Amino acid sequence: MASTTPNTAAPQAPTALPIETLKNDTARLYTHIHPLLVLSMYAYKFQDIVADPVPALLSTLAPLAVLQILYVAVCLPPTSGAVQTEKKKAGDKKRAAGAKTESGLGGKIVPAFLSLALTAIASAPLLTALLVLFGAPATTHHAHTLLAGAHIALLSTLPLVYVHGVNGETWRCIVAGLLPVDEVYGGLVGTLLGAWLGAVPIPLDWDREWQKWPVTIVTGAYAGYVVGKLIGGTMLKGKQIKFD
Repeated sequence: MASTTPNTAAPQAPTALPIETLKNDTARLYTHIHPLLVLSMYAYKFQDIVADPVPALLSTLAPLAVLQILYVAVCLPPTSGAVQTEKKKAGDKKRAAGAKTESGLGGKIVPAFLSLALTAIASAPLLTALLVLFGAPATTHHAHTLLAGAHIALLSTLPLVYVHGVNGETWRCIVAGLLPVDEVYGGLVGTLLGAWLGAVPIPLDWDREWQKWPVTIVTGAYAGYVVGKLIGGTMLKGKQIKFD
């Protein structure tokens, strides 16, 4: 006789699909060129950032925003407003991807600028506060910390907002590490880990100019973004972060 014991297992969170870059030659090419452009821009400004962080980081924000907007508009599908699940039929996914790819310029640029606005309004202040909680100077270097938070936000959050929107369920999955890894989510994880590891050289008694706040933090964020984006879009794509 079959057992009638009710299943009391907790329901699992919906399984999302990894974000795919758009299926055209321009997107395939630029998604690989983009990390090189981001790193090259930062390397070009690095000596200025070391010499005087505030004006150098401020002047680098606009070029970084342009590169990020160009990346999401050329390479990524704009948000559908909800988490994609594996239960969707293959035909539905292909039709949705085709519709997004064929959308006009306004269908890409407008969401990109909205993502930039949300990143500036919400993510940058939040990440700045997290930097303070994790040990950034609380009573001094306010401009330094705010600019570091802005750079980290542009690298990590703008692409996520573009592809996932502001759906609450999706962002709970992002914070909980329940989304599968892709180049967008990998960029977020890499940026945050890179910024965290970037704090390691600061207390060391090396007496180097590049050790001052927040040069190593921002440098780690840029390096982590590139590594996370590349690994997330290749060898770890589709995998999920496991917390054992």
